[in-house]
Amino acid sequence: MTTDAAPSVTTPPEPVAPAPPTRPRASTALLVLATLAVGYTLWAAQDLLLPVLLAMFFALVGNPIIRLLRRLWLPRFLAALLVLAGGLAATGALAYQMAPSAMAWASEAPRAMRQLAPKLRELTKPVHEANQAAENFARAAGGQTGRAPQVVRTAVDDPYRMLTETPRLLASLLAVVLLTFFFMVYGENLQRNAIALLPGRQQKKFTVGILHSIEREVSRYVLTISLINTVVGLLFAGVLYLMKVPLPEALLWGTMVALLNFAPYVGPLIGLLAMLLVGFITFDGLWPSLMPAAAYLVLHTIEGQVVTPIVLGRRMALSPLVLILALMLFGWLWGIIGLLLAVPLLVCVKLVLARVEGMEGWARLLE
Repeated sequence: MTTDAAPSVTTPPEPVAPAPPTRPRASTALLVLATLAVGYTLWAAQDLLLPVLLAMFFALVGNPIIRLLRRLWLPRFLAALLVLAGGLAATGALAYQMAPSAMAWASEAPRAMRQLAPKLRELTKPVHEANQAAENFARAAGGQTGRAPQVVRTAVDDPYRMLTETPRLLASLLAVVLLTFFFMVYGENLQRNAIALLPGRQQKKFTVGILHSIEREVSRYVLTISLINTVVGLLFAGVLYLMKVPLPEALLWGTMVALLNFAPYVGPLIGLLAMLLVGFITFDGLWPSLMPAAAYLVLHTIEGQVVTPIVLGRRMALSPLVLILALMLFGWLWGIIGLLLAVPLLVCVKLVLARVEGMEGWARLLE
């Protein structure tokens, strides 16, 4: 009995999905040119960008307070108005207290520097003698009896510069105040409308989560740093007042210390040198003259090594090298305001990179 073999069924081959097209990589020269173009744009548009960035910075400081007032059933408009009015009132009162001392220091600075010259000459006398001996030796070896001619450049005094700069400064201050208020009131609506432009629901949900977490963490960070720096400035002003420094001058230097503390490493170094200068001008004798700088160094060490790491923890830790590079970059681009904004901008970049898939390594690079 014979049986017929079952016919073999051949399965068609599965279709192979086409490989995704490779994204062309930009050349190194193009990346360098794009970086230079962005840097030049940031520098050239600073008159437009700086008021906006300062307003966003102040709005981030006030947002946690506004959220606290919203829990008391206050409308957001009224809460933002109260926060802004309180900040302006505190700034005005502090400026009113410091204005006479600042004007007195500005008028007395030339005479104080002339009085400071003998003290500094005594401290630097050994170095000056060594330089003089080296100069005499080099002159004898080279057979030169005279010094090289020096070129002295004089600046042209423009009497109308104050008239042209003052309205521009007032307009910038008014723009910062108005933009701060509008960011506080309409920032959430602007963010919501911008998210509505995204195409997919998943993309919208992901973007909302990122923006909300970044806004809250950066607001908390900026407010915490501002409170810490304010406390440091008040404590330093109190120390100066205990050293028999008049209260308006103590508030002046305490405010300067608080503002400089927003720029890590660079600000404290400038503050230490300024306190050395103030000590030599204000006090007689070597040790009393060093006391303001020593008090500032102790306060800054406690704040930088103990208080800030405990309060903020490791989440906001930044690499000292990256921080110095950011301070150099933004200070070169935007001056003192760039030093003030460098750390908050770097924190924003780090938080964004930490939440975008595939960019976590760059966030760890900033730590």
